[in-house]
Amino acid sequence: MPPLLNRRRGRALLTALFGLLLLLVWEGLYRSALYPPFIVPAPAEVFARFLTIVADGSLWGHLLVTLQEVLLGLLVGGTAALLLGYLIARSPLLGQVVMPYLVALQAIPIVAIAPLLVIWFGSGLTSKVLICALIVFFPMLINTIIGVRSVPAELHDLMRALEATRWQTFRHLEVPAALPVVMGGLKIGATLAVIGAVVGEFVSARAGLGFLVNSARSTFDTPRMVVGVFMLAALALGLYGLMVLLERRLLAWQRHRR
Repeated sequence: MPPLLNRRRGRALLTALFGLLLLLVWEGLYRSALYPPFIVPAPAEVFARFLTIVADGSLWGHLLVTLQEVLLGLLVGGTAALLLGYLIARSPLLGQVVMPYLVALQAIPIVAIAPLLVIWFGSGLTSKVLICALIVFFPMLINTIIGVRSVPAELHDLMRALEATRWQTFRHLEVPAALPVVMGGLKIGATLAVIGAVVGEFVSARAGLGFLVNSARSTFDTPRMVVGVFMLAALALGLYGLMVLLERRLLAWQRHRR
């Protein structure tokens, strides 16, 4: 068996064992009776509630709503960050003018902006997408700027010596050189977008995993809350995994070069 495959299986086994350890700690905390069951429910009770919500179909409806908000927010925020980040990286003057305002916007907690967006754009999909886009925007912007500016100056000189057009320089030099850093920002943004969706759904929503958690909190339905939290974690992990696969696909040339 190849050594690489052995290492991967070993890591997967360690990850599974660590998850089992956390589950045993949870079960031990429940059995210790330090907290009443409505605060720390049993893992079996949470799993039973998960099966109930799956059986009635409501869980998938909430999941699809949140997933739609996250994907659209990631698309809008990521696209805006890539475009503006590239322009700022290529124009120091633009960066000096715009960056103070972008930093000030980033310093404002998203929970303070979310109610305003709901008032301005309503409690539907638009406000949730904008909240996700805002929370995704800044990390991807910074990674884009760093990635584009990290291209060595001598490579730009080489492209000019080869009489490459602006498009050729962008396609064959700047994009490949900046892509590893940009993909790092995209992986961060994929997880942050889930947080943005939850914040928006906490403020005002009729569906979504954040709505599921918030409605369960109002009735002290802790098992239902835990199910919602676990589904949010699973959604974030799934999106992160997709970004990792996309990164491997787009950066396959680096592995071939090595």
